[in-house]
Amino acid sequence: MPEEIDWEFVKDFKQLIEEEIDNDFRFIIITGGGKLARKYVDAGVKIDGIDSEDKDWIGIHATRLNAHFLRTIFKKHAHPTINKNPYDLESFLKAKEPILIAAGYRPGNSTDYIAVLLAKQFGATKIANLSNIDYVYDKDPRHNADAKKIENISWPDFQEIVGDEWNPSSNLPFDPVASKLAGKEGMEVVILNGKNLDNFKKYLDGEKFIGTVIK
Repeated sequence: MPEEIDWEFVKDFKQLIEEEIDNDFRFIIITGGGKLARKYVDAGVKIDGIDSEDKDWIGIHATRLNAHFLRTIFKKHAHPTINKNPYDLESFLKAKEPILIAAGYRPGNSTDYIAVLLAKQFGATKIANLSNIDYVYDKDPRHNADAKKIENISWPDFQEIVGDEWNPSSNLPFDPVASKLAGKEGMEVVILNGKNLDNFKKYLDGEKFIGTVIK
């Protein structure tokens, strides 16, 4: 949702996921808050200022709206309940549907962290983070012309780039707290540009793709 809902992209995304379901894939899809959350937070700051906890809650509710939208789109294949608590997975773990949808939980937890928690519970070792960048860079390319793209990086080296603390207003490739847990659990996280669905399919099919692998 850059400004308005990009329904054509969502339609193509739906088609891709359903094709992979036919190839015996199962997906847990965790929605972010994105531009919707930032619009509300920015408005709140301009009106009277809002604290970090309220920024987090606004973001969480934005993720839940986005999650409900996706669950509706994938209704034929998705579990009917959106998971909002990664520590309460009884119905999720028993689900037979090939698509599970999850959203934000509580302040202090990003959806990146939720993804890692869910991956741990389900025994998944790989997470695809569909972002708006092709690669992770050693510094912000928007402000540094000499920024270098990174195709492969270790968790300790990635942690040096993103730091150690979660900030709901930050715009990082992957949440620092989630990174700590993913590194501890030996997971692989791939940062991909979500707009390039052909590239995402290459990743799913085990082909060479554009993106950054963190492991």
